[in-house]
Amino acid sequence: MRKSITARLLALFSFLTLEVLLLGGVFIVSLLLFFYLTRVVFVARSAQFDDWGFQHMDHLRAAQPWLTSVARFITFFASFPFLVVAGIVGPVLLSWRGRKREALELFLAVAGASLFNQLLKTHYHRSRPSTALFFQQGLSFPSGHAMIGMALYGCFAWLLWRHRHHPAWSVLLVLWAVTIGLTRIYLHVHYPTDVLAGFTAGMLWLILLRTALRLWWREGVKLAENEKGG
Repeated sequence: MRKSITARLLALFSFLTLEVLLLGGVFIVSLLLFFYLTRVVFVARSAQFDDWGFQHMDHLRAAQPWLTSVARFITFFASFPFLVVAGIVGPVLLSWRGRKREALELFLAVAGASLFNQLLKTHYHRSRPSTALFFQQGLSFPSGHAMIGMALYGCFAWLLWRHRHHPAWSVLLVLWAVTIGLTRIYLHVHYPTDVLAGFTAGMLWLILLRTALRLWWREGVKLAENEKGG
């Protein structure tokens, strides 16, 4: 009995690596921030942060009008057509190169975040800003560009980090996802709270997915070893 308990404790502590502790911290912070944003928007109905964000973007657009065309170009890289292509072509290329686990992780990151985003939008049912610079269909909270973009580029960043590529590439990918989200505020197609909630929800989905896949693959290895031992 004591040996069994000791073995289980050792297995638990072996799982509690620095990576797990870091992801756990990010998960808790993201969850609390998302919950706080829902209180601000749907309970307190405060527009202070949204007004502040729009005001700064409006000043930027007035000072640099040429940024509007740049923002519309950047925002395309988390649009529905682009995400469909990236969510299919990316996994196919990874699978073709023998990276089947990474292919599955990337596909589920995009597909799962897309489904999760629609469920959240349907639940909260917030209309888009009436001041949008161009018409955009759908609901507003949380931003799909911010959430699914963070899931896509965050997953790419994680894969590069895991395979020991230079950390700068991972940082640039995350910054690119943040930039895409900021274009949604600049173009007034989302409130700042929508975008911030999208970032946090995207991080939540990535961490949940990564944890689930790791446990699944871990159990798969144990099962294979037990079958060989038997």
